[in-house]
Amino acid sequence: MNLKKVGVIGAGVMGVGVAQCFAQNGFEVVLVDISEEILENARERIINNIRFQMLFNKSNSTDTDEDVMKRIKLSVGCEHLRDVDFVVENVTEKWEIKKAVYKEIDHICKEHVVFAVNTSAISITKVASVTKRPTQVLGMHFMNPVPLKPVVETIRGYHTSDETIKIAKDLMGAIGKECIVVNDSPGFVSNRVLMLTVNEAVFLIADQVAEAEDVDRIFKTCFGHKMGPLETADMIGLDTILYSLEVLYESYNDPKFRPCPLLKKMVDAGLYGMKNGKGFYSYS
Repeated sequence: MNLKKVGVIGAGVMGVGVAQCFAQNGFEVVLVDISEEILENARERIINNIRFQMLFNKSNSTDTDEDVMKRIKLSVGCEHLRDVDFVVENVTEKWEIKKAVYKEIDHICKEHVVFAVNTSAISITKVASVTKRPTQVLGMHFMNPVPLKPVVETIRGYHTSDETIKIAKDLMGAIGKECIVVNDSPGFVSNRVLMLTVNEAVFLIADQVAEAEDVDRIFKTCFGHKMGPLETADMIGLDTILYSLEVLYESYNDPKFRPCPLLKKMVDAGLYGMKNGKGFYSYS
């Protein structure tokens, strides 16, 4: 299948990275969200990201930010996805919101279009169940920052066809990424492990065992991690961490996924991490 135009739903941190990555590799992109303000912020972030990459030689592309932005159409509302060939959805980790999005785009998009769910924990099979194309739904868990990460955790739902997996692999190959295919289970591989690690690190702070800097330094110096668990939490977004833990807790009915009360308190206080300037660290 010759895919030329990709729809990206959600212009947050992940959506911006996904849209930028496709556009830098020659694809036309339709990036949609719910307001012009969100989309204008997305435009500015993409331009800044590209300039940063060029400054530090972090990209193989020679395209300027103007070249890339010419391939990205910013639109309010999913009705602008009528002529795309593939959709990557990146909305918040709330089931009712995702459910509404898939019911809408299932009616809007052409029959051949594959839906890729960019989720941390929500079941791909559950998402597919609200569409009339369950064989064409799979999970594609991109890692942040998207343009710099070479691997995509790709999740096969109960009904996902081999053809859909092949389409996803070919598409990722076209943008220089490899798919690691795993089976559908809430949290998959990466976040089933990562969320436990982050949550336990938050408990360490709550229990006054160590400061955030020391927790992260132990992981970086002792285990060779590029980022510690609390730095990672700030990058992902503490709200996203909390939503993912709540999904895992509900899905497995296992107390090991119980979110730390401190994490809940920080999210209630609006401390989300990098996305708004304050989490376990300050970014102002």
